[in-house]
Amino acid sequence: MTTYFDEPQSMYYRFGEDQDQILKVLAERYIGANAQADFVYRVFQKSGILQNEKGLYDFNLSERFTDTHKGQVAYAAALVWGDENRNLDVLIRCYGPVRFYFNDQLAYRSTVMDEINPDATVKLGIDIKPGWNTLLLEMKYTPAGFGCQFGSDEGKVRILNVLAPFQERQGQAGWIYTKPIDQEEAASALSTSSTSGSIQPNWNLLGQEQDNTLEWLPNREWSIEQQARPTLERLYGDVSGQRAYAWTRINNRDSAGSPTCLSGHSSGPLTIWVNGKPAVQLQEAGSFESEIHAPYGQNDLLVCSECSSSNTGPWSFTLNATVNGKQLDLELPKHVHGASGQKWMYVGPFQAGMEPEVQDLLRTDCVYRINASPGSNEDDNPNKHAEHTYWQLDQPDAWIRPYYENAMLSNKWTVGSVTNYGRWDYPLGVTVYGLLQTGRYLDRPDIIRYATEHVQACTRMYDYSLWDREQYGFPAVNQQLVMMKMLDNCGSFGSAMLEAYSECNEPTFVPIAERIADFMLFRLERQDDGAFYRECIGEFAENTMWADDLYMSTPFLVRYARLTGKQSALDEAARQFLLYRKYLFMPEFKIMSHVYDFKYEQATHIPWGRGNGWTLFSLTEVLEALPVEHPDRPALIHFFNELCGGYAALQGEGGLWHQVLNDTNTYQEASCTAMFAYGFARGVRFGWLEQPQRYIEASERAWSGLTRTAIDRQGNVHGVCSGSRYAFTAEYYDKDLLTVTNDNHGIGIMMLAGTEVAKMKEHLARQTTTPAKVTQPST
Repeated sequence: MTTYFDEPQSMYYRFGEDQDQILKVLAERYIGANAQADFVYRVFQKSGILQNEKGLYDFNLSERFTDTHKGQVAYAAALVWGDENRNLDVLIRCYGPVRFYFNDQLAYRSTVMDEINPDATVKLGIDIKPGWNTLLLEMKYTPAGFGCQFGSDEGKVRILNVLAPFQERQGQAGWIYTKPIDQEEAASALSTSSTSGSIQPNWNLLGQEQDNTLEWLPNREWSIEQQARPTLERLYGDVSGQRAYAWTRINNRDSAGSPTCLSGHSSGPLTIWVNGKPAVQLQEAGSFESEIHAPYGQNDLLVCSECSSSNTGPWSFTLNATVNGKQLDLELPKHVHGASGQKWMYVGPFQAGMEPEVQDLLRTDCVYRINASPGSNEDDNPNKHAEHTYWQLDQPDAWIRPYYENAMLSNKWTVGSVTNYGRWDYPLGVTVYGLLQTGRYLDRPDIIRYATEHVQACTRMYDYSLWDREQYGFPAVNQQLVMMKMLDNCGSFGSAMLEAYSECNEPTFVPIAERIADFMLFRLERQDDGAFYRECIGEFAENTMWADDLYMSTPFLVRYARLTGKQSALDEAARQFLLYRKYLFMPEFKIMSHVYDFKYEQATHIPWGRGNGWTLFSLTEVLEALPVEHPDRPALIHFFNELCGGYAALQGEGGLWHQVLNDTNTYQEASCTAMFAYGFARGVRFGWLEQPQRYIEASERAWSGLTRTAIDRQGNVHGVCSGSRYAFTAEYYDKDLLTVTNDNHGIGIMMLAGTEVAKMKEHLARQTTTPAKVTQPST
C-alpha cells in the first residue's frame, strides 16, 4: 500500500470518521493557501513586442526595420521572476541566426536547419531559479530573415510573463529591444565575457539603463516636441467635441473635517466627481474654484474634459486640491507597476453620447466603447472590441494592463507556492465545484462566497480579455477561455461557473455560457458519427479521443440545459457517453481505455485511473439530470453498472486504486480513488446500482483509505498524479506522471468525495430509521 506520511500525520488519525471536520480542514487549507489576490496591473507599451495566437513573442524584425543590411544585429532583453525553482519548456522559431542567453549563459545557438526551415520549432528546457532571471536574445540579419519567435510551450497553460529590465523600467511588462546595429558597433558597446573562447553579452540588466550605451526601445519618454504639448493633446490629438476622462486619487490626512478646495483651469467644458458624486461643473473654458467635502483617507477624483471647438488653446486642464492651504498629493487610483511618477489614468476620447456612466468608470474590469458605427449591429460584429478602449498613462503608447500572476506554473500544470485565485483553468473547475458543495454541505456561506468570487474574478474581466487579445495578440488574463480551441479550455470551469450561478446570479456568466455551448454543440471537432475528438493538427494529441473529455463536456451541457431549458444539450451529453463507450470501453475488464488514437484506428488499452474517474464522475452528473423517460437512460444505467462493477473488482489494498487500473505494479493514485468513491456513493443514493451493498462498502473503504494515506492532518492532499498526455504503455503513466502534493486535479474531488460519502451515509440512515414500536405494559 502506498503511503505518503506516517500514520499520526493522517487526517484519519486526527479526526477518525468525523466527516465534517475533515471537510472543514480540506476547504480551509485550500482557501488559506490561495488568498483572494487581485490581478497585477502593469504598464505595457503597445509599440513593443507583441505575442501571436500561440503566446509566442514575435520578434519579426524584418517588418520593424526595413532598411537593415547584412552584418547588423539586434538584441532583446527581459526578466522573469521566480518564487521557487521550476523548469519551463520554451519554444524558439527562427527567422534567421539567433542566440539565446539565460542567466548570462549561452543556452541556445541556432543551426542552419533551424534558420532555413520556417516550420522548425526548437523546444528548450530552462531552470528558473528563485529571484530574477535574465533573458537575452541576439538576432542577426540575413536576407532570408531577421529575428525569431520566443515563448513558453503551451502558452495558455504555462504562462510566461516577462518584465522589462533596468531600474528605469522597473515593474513594466514586456521585452525591450535595440535597433539593428553593426556588429563592430555592438562589440564596442557591449560589456562582454569570454567563455571557452566565445564572446557573449554581459550587461547588468538589473542596473541602470543610462549606463548602457545602446538605445533601447520602446522609448520611455516623450520626444521634445511631444513634451511641449499638454497631456490630453498628445494622447488624443485635436478631436473637437469629444471627451476624455482622467482618474486620480487624493489622500486627505486632515482629521478635523475641514473642506477641501479644488481649483484649476480648463480649455473647455469640465466636470469633476469626488467619490462618484458631482463636485464641479464648468460649462466653458475658464478657471474654477470650489469647496467640497472629502472624507479622511483616500478619495477618488474623476475629471471629464471636453476638447473645445473654440479657440481656447490646446486641450488641457489643471487641478489642485488643498486643505487649509496645504497641497494634497495626487496618486494613481490603482497600484500599477512601472508607473513611477504617474498620478492620472486616462481613457477616451469618446464621441458625444458614448460617455460611460460614472460608476462604470471608477473600475478597471471593463472596456469602454468610444464611438458608434451607424448601421452596424455590435452583437454581430466580430471585431466589436476594436471600437473600445481602456485606461492608459501619460507615457509613449503606455497602457495599463492586468496580468494573471498568481500561480507558479511548471511542467506539471498548475502547481506552486502562491495563490490560484482568479485563474480560469480546468483543474480549478473541479476545485471550485468541490468548494461549493462543501460549503453547502457544511452550511458555510463563507466557503460558497469564496468559490463564487473566484469565478466572478474571471468572468467580470471577460470583455476586457477579448479586447486585450485584439490589441496585443494574446490575452494577459483568461487565456484559456479567450483562446478557446478544445474542451479543456472551457468545459470544466464553465460547469463550475453555472454551478455557482444559483449562488449569485452573476450577469456575466450567461453570455460566457452561451459562447461555450456554441463551441461545444456547433464548432467542436467531431467524428462522422458525432463523437467529440481532438483534431489538434500538428500537436501530440492529433486525431485522438480522450476519456477525460467526457468530463470536459457533459457536466457543462447538463447545467446549460438546466439553465436554458434546451433539451438538445442534455441529449448531446447522453449521446456522447454511448459514442465514447463504443471507442473506449474494454469489455474484458468493464473499464475505459484512456485514449482512442484515430491515426492507428485503435484504443491504447491503457486504463488510466483518473481518465476512468472523470468518466464515472461525469456519468453520474448526466444520470442525475436525465428524465426517467429519456430513451438513452436504460443504456446509460446499464453502462453505469458495468463500469462500477469493473472498478470495484480492481480496488486495491487499503481501498485505493492503481494509477493504471489493471496493473498492480503501478502506484496507488488518490484522485481516481476519490472519483470512484464519489460515483459509487451517488449510485447508492440515487438508486442506480443493482448491488448497492457492494458499493457502499467500496466507497467507504476508498474514503477511509484516502483519509489514512492521502490526506494529512493539515489538509494537504498527496498522491495525485500530474496532468497527463497519453501513451500505449503503462510505464509512461507510472514513471513519468509522478504525484504532486496539493495538485488541483485532486483537491476539489477530495472535497466532493467526502461530501458524497457523507450524503450516502445520511441517506442510508434515513432509510433504515423506522418508528419504534410501542408495547403496552401487561396488566
